[in-house]
Order: sequence, then C-alpha cells, then structure tokens
Amino acid sequence: MNTTITLSEDYRDCLQEVTNIAMGQAGDRLARLLDTFVVLSIPHIEILAPSDIAMAINAIDGSASVSGVCQGFIGGGIAGEAILLFNDTSFSDLSRLLKYDGELDHQAERELLMDTANVLLGAFLRGVAVQLDMSFSLGPPLVLGQHQRLDNLFDPKTVTWQQALVTEINYKLEGYNVNCDLLVIFTEEFIDLLCKKLDYLLL
Repeated sequence: MNTTITLSEDYRDCLQEVTNIAMGQAGDRLARLLDTFVVLSIPHIEILAPSDIAMAINAIDGSASVSGVCQGFIGGGIAGEAILLFNDTSFSDLSRLLKYDGELDHQAERELLMDTANVLLGAFLRGVAVQLDMSFSLGPPLVLGQHQRLDNLFDPKTVTWQQALVTEINYKLEGYNVNCDLLVIFTEEFIDLLCKKLDYLLL
C-alpha cells in the first residue's frame, strides 16, 4: 500500500516563493524576446497522482487542440521534468512577435514551439536552481505532440511513479492570443531531498 505524501504549508509557501521568483525571471526573458508584456498566474502547487495530473492538464481546456514540449533536468540528486503546453491558437501571434516571415506550416510551428520553450524552460529552471544553491543539467527538449487533444499528450498509464510534486504556471501575452501552461514535475523519490533543499531557505 502506498503512503500518501503530504506537503506542509511551510514547504508549500517556500516553494511558491521560489517559483514566483523563477517564473518572473522566465517571464522577463520572454517579454524581452518578444518585446511585449507577459501576464503571470499565481503558481499552483500540489502533490498529485498521474491521473490527477491528467485531469489538471485537461482543466486547462480539455476541448482545445494543443502542442507540447517536455524537458528533463537533473542536478544535486534531484531530477524532474518540465512540460510546456501551448494552445494552438497561439502560433499565429507567436510568428508575428518572433518576426517569422515564412509559411506557418507544421515545421515552422515546431520551431516556434521549441524557441519559446527554450527561453521559458531554461530561464525558469535556472531560477529555481540558483535559489536552491544547485545547478541543473538540462536534457534536450522533446516535442510531445502538435495539434492534439491534451489527453493524447499525457497518458497516466505510461508513467512508473505513483505521486509527484507538481507546479503549474500559466503565461499569457498581453494584447495577443498567446497562452501557455508550464508544469514542473518532481516525482515521489525526489520530494524529500527537495524539501531538505528548501530547509536552508526556511532557516
């Protein structure tokens, strides 16, 4: 029988503050790249089972067609995965902001997706790592899929873990139809060590 992992309010508040700083840095990088204002959500942090994550992702907009990128990271004995999900209506405005002049075909959308993911995921993970006095090595970003339903991009039956600490952040561009969600997942085997890293910030 699996023990349900809980996250104390102190750890949740501390991780929320770490996340706020990192997401602000990532939003600033994206704003500078696109020369526009980035609207940030309040980060949502929970311990979830794989099926809960699938429902949380679908809560973004289960009927929407989306494209997604994932990137693994590891460092200081901690590993995790970051997933960036874009509403497919974002590509037209993204191409204008990035001054892409070619035909907006499948390959062009893939390049826009990867370019934006590189900026957001890299800046966010660096922001978290610096605050925890560690460094993450980032794996290559991988496209999960393009123009698919959310439940096709994340299948809870394919994962091997039972619980994970999940942070969800929404980014929007003011005045543009660009909307993406960032999910950062730390699986159960790394949660204790992550909390020990947070202890240093709680002293």
